[in-house]
Amino acid sequence: MGATKVVTDASFTTDVLKSDKPVLVDFWAEWCGPCRKVSPLLEEIAGEMGDQVTIVKLNIDENPETARAYRVMSVPTLTVFKNGEPVQSIAGAKPKGELVRLIESAL
Repeated sequence: MGATKVVTDASFTTDVLKSDKPVLVDFWAEWCGPCRKVSPLLEEIAGEMGDQVTIVKLNIDENPETARAYRVMSVPTLTVFKNGEPVQSIAGAKPKGELVRLIESAL
């Protein structure tokens, strides 16, 4: 992994909900083709916007509690959390510009 960080059910509260800056959570799965398309875009964005936002990845198969808690029905689901609350969410593979706009809407 490059600029993105892996989170788990156990670390979600600390890494996401208690973060002092907005966090984009990539809910993904190993078997998900569109997730593999989004991943390099998120790495790029993390490298470019890392001072403004934290980008994390949560594998829904390994961390079902968090995925269930936020009603993640399809992957990839990208959710921006700010001050411990989900503020924006999109499902499916999106182009980089749309991902950046999603993040900027929460800044």
